[in-house]
Amino acid sequence: MSRCCDHSHEHSPTRHEHANEYAGHDHGPAAPAVDEPLDGAVNTRIRIEQMDCPTEERLIRDALGRLPGVAGLQFNLLQRVLTVSHDPGVLDQVLPAIRGLGFTPQVEDESGAPQPVAAPEKKAWWPLALAGVLATASELVHFAALGPQWLVAVLAVAAIGLCGLNTYKKGWIALKNRNLNINALMSIAVTGAVLIGQWPEAAMVMVLFTIAELIEARSLDRARNAIRGLMDLAPPRATVKQANGDWQEVDVQAIGLGALVRVRPGERISLDGEVVGGSSTVNQAPITGESLPVEKRVGDSVFAGTINEAGSLEFRVTAAARDTTLARIIHAVEEAQGSRAPTQRFVDQFSRIYTPAVFAFALAVAVLPPLFSDGAWFDWIYRALVLLVVACPCALVISTPVTIVSGLAAAARKGILIKGGVYLENGRHLALLALDKTGTLTHGKPVQTDSLHLLETPEPVHAIWAASLAARSDHPVSKALARHAEEQGQVLHEVADFEALPGRGSKGRVDGRLLYIGNHRLVEDLGLCSAQLEERLETLERQGKSVVVLCDEARALMLFAVADTVRQTSREAIDELHQLGVRTCMLTGDNVHTAAAIAEQVGVDEARGDLLPADKLAWVEASQARGKVVGMVGDGINDAPALAKAEIGFAMGAAGTDTAIETADVALMDDDLRKIPAFVRLSRQTHAILVQNIVLALGIKAIFLALTLMGEATMWMAVFADMGVSLMVVFNGLRLLRK
Repeated sequence: MSRCCDHSHEHSPTRHEHANEYAGHDHGPAAPAVDEPLDGAVNTRIRIEQMDCPTEERLIRDALGRLPGVAGLQFNLLQRVLTVSHDPGVLDQVLPAIRGLGFTPQVEDESGAPQPVAAPEKKAWWPLALAGVLATASELVHFAALGPQWLVAVLAVAAIGLCGLNTYKKGWIALKNRNLNINALMSIAVTGAVLIGQWPEAAMVMVLFTIAELIEARSLDRARNAIRGLMDLAPPRATVKQANGDWQEVDVQAIGLGALVRVRPGERISLDGEVVGGSSTVNQAPITGESLPVEKRVGDSVFAGTINEAGSLEFRVTAAARDTTLARIIHAVEEAQGSRAPTQRFVDQFSRIYTPAVFAFALAVAVLPPLFSDGAWFDWIYRALVLLVVACPCALVISTPVTIVSGLAAAARKGILIKGGVYLENGRHLALLALDKTGTLTHGKPVQTDSLHLLETPEPVHAIWAASLAARSDHPVSKALARHAEEQGQVLHEVADFEALPGRGSKGRVDGRLLYIGNHRLVEDLGLCSAQLEERLETLERQGKSVVVLCDEARALMLFAVADTVRQTSREAIDELHQLGVRTCMLTGDNVHTAAAIAEQVGVDEARGDLLPADKLAWVEASQARGKVVGMVGDGINDAPALAKAEIGFAMGAAGTDTAIETADVALMDDDLRKIPAFVRLSRQTHAILVQNIVLALGIKAIFLALTLMGEATMWMAVFADMGVSLMVVFNGLRLLRK
């Protein structure tokens, strides 16, 4: 594990820039990055166990950026995976170049399945412990005059050799590549201390630095564990029905589409599928974030990583291991790590200027006072060496990716899939949220709400006639009537001479009578409209309901109203958004009466009806022109233009939906709108922690800079301070995982 002195400065493409995800960007003059992929380029995933942070990333980027045929690089530091986009045949040059930096590259398989995050490598502890004892002994011999100076030197050199050779090796590689990373700075500082005779302090500084690396590595492993925890949700094996009828445990990677899988009570579901036998309750919280288990029956979908709680289920596999909803979530979280948040880009750019500037300042401190003000060379060189230790912006650089990844993982646990750090951080600016109606604020499944007999003497058979006609139609309103009759246990009658009447309804013969069922226009065409019926129709339509009338050739017999019901969580979500200062507007293609009725029920600030997809897009553009940061929530293809234009696009009910997970900026895995205010709160918490970390890291370095110039700071104090602030900002970022 190397502590992070600098960071690559990758441009984060906006949602409107679909640049190649493997393209390199501006990282300084050392490596001419290529922005566009070469024709016929292939992508290769390479695991590099020594690649922990931007220190190694910069070295690799500089080395590979010089190779012809390398189109671009994408770094996943938490997984220690580098994806190289390159010409065929260039891989034979890429791998030796990586080995030349002291790393051990391993090409991953091409299965496409999520790769496990490597467990932290366990190293022998005794060399570091012995080095600490020797460094302490060197200090004691020196200050207590317990032996000659050569003994002090021998003890110190032995301590440095036991724990510092790896640092020197990395530092030398960095200097050869013209890179002032923490290993280079520490190597220079320790060597300088040895040259001016500060043997005990040189040894103690190297020991403390190695301990700092070890502690920081363990801290960063917590962030890695957040991703590893997602991968561990799905079991590696499943019980599959064989051709001879037996049930046998099989590796999930070997299970194909259509296979029949059995899952017992208490077991995790291994793959996505459709239930074909049994019923049970399934805990879908790992995927959707739902707090309560969901009933599953024949025909329902199940997702890999969820927990079967009650009965035994048999399901038919609908997605291979590499294509499950869980696999797509993991892939999205991995990809999101490469999308730099605004604060992270600022820190990257700042550290690029900061480190060489402090190095130049340390050089000036070592040389100028002795030359121009009769300062002691020894004293000012020592202060310059302390500055080199303080110079590394480790805490500043490492805090941002740890905080962002912690936020992404915390959101994924709640069923909120955020497609990049830029959206996680920018969510705090959300000022105006547009929401589609059908399937977003409402269930998107119309139900029969009213039925009214129009004759003075009601005849129950009229409702059966209406349902019988409706069952022959595929219109949503007709389906709602037929579904209601089925739920009531009504037995439908045969329909003869059925005919659809486009834009009006349908007709057919039931029990020998010619019947019509349709909208207001059909009733008028039949000449059966009356003032009393008009009044009733208007009353129901103003309530946001769709109304159909059953007629025979002479009279209007019965009236039915159908409405898309509001989700129970919609009102609560809108209230929470208002408390967060986010205004809301409903955009729908339904008529203005329906829009107004639904808007009143859920409490949105504004409602607009009769909108086409282009109208929704125009509304988003007009709002952005007024300086608003606009979000758009939808679940249908008609919302796609507005979702793409908005700064943050939210996809509803993305579980099991490939397109939503792949295209949305934020995918809500279930249909709970309350996840949007949760996202806004998480965004604000993330930004607050990022600001805290920046202030803490820069503040402590400023204090130590002043102490160093006054001659009050020592090298080991500088290492303690640097180690302490690094750990503080890392643990501060990890707090998001506990919320």
